[in-house]
Amino acid sequence: MFLLRDKIGVVTGGGTGLGREICMAFAHSGAHLVIAGRRPGPIEAVAVEVGKSGVKALAVPTDITDSGQVKTLIEQTVDNFGRVDILVNNAGIAKGVDPAPEEALKFEPKPIWEWTDEEWRYSIDTNLTGAFYGCREAVRYMVKQKSGKIINMASVGGLRGIRGSFGYCSAKGAIIQLTRSLAVTLAGDNVQVNCIAPGFLETTELPADVKTRSRRFFPFGRFGLPREIGPLCIYLASAASDYVTGECFVIDGAASAGYAPTGYAPT
Repeated sequence: MFLLRDKIGVVTGGGTGLGREICMAFAHSGAHLVIAGRRPGPIEAVAVEVGKSGVKALAVPTDITDSGQVKTLIEQTVDNFGRVDILVNNAGIAKGVDPAPEEALKFEPKPIWEWTDEEWRYSIDTNLTGAFYGCREAVRYMVKQKSGKIINMASVGGLRGIRGSFGYCSAKGAIIQLTRSLAVTLAGDNVQVNCIAPGFLETTELPADVKTRSRRFFPFGRFGLPREIGPLCIYLASAASDYVTGECFVIDGAASAGYAPTGYAPT
């Protein structure tokens, strides 16, 4: 039930970090992949790597904030493979005016009144609207074939506040609600929609002092590893989760079950 043999999966933001790990996990489970990302180099490199597992892979440069490019991404998937079985809306940003979760411990946010309209829209469009575009295009095919799996990437930042991270937290909270709304709408069409809320995953190299200081917030005493998200994605993309929809799976080593990792320690 956990195999994805000959399933057709689309992964946005698939060239680096979590997206790359999800692609590798899917490939080892037998899925053929369409890998999307803004930069051609990383997604083409991942396509070559997953091809070594004996599956087919196609790299499609895509800016998910452009609805036309997202439409083309899904159309190319169907044109090349005949269907779309899995969509992982992984692409997103947490940089610039918004800190990445792993940077929040050393981030000094600027006041909300200094945020520009453009900065707000960029954060919302990249972290929320792009996922909506992907769902809108993929669902029309999934409903016709009466099957499909959608995995939206949320964040513990959508469940708890991160200091100064107004756009990121707002968008990731909305991803959870988009997931729930789609799930109840599409249940009758045998399309399951779930989301994952990662905690701090070590996708970038952090200074040693930040790692040491942050360990107090994590029951495991460490950050999560990107590869640890792959098995969960396989479960949500496979027949094993056919009766699971509308759920948000937190994968943060129990960090959010205890103290929120905001950079403050109890005194």
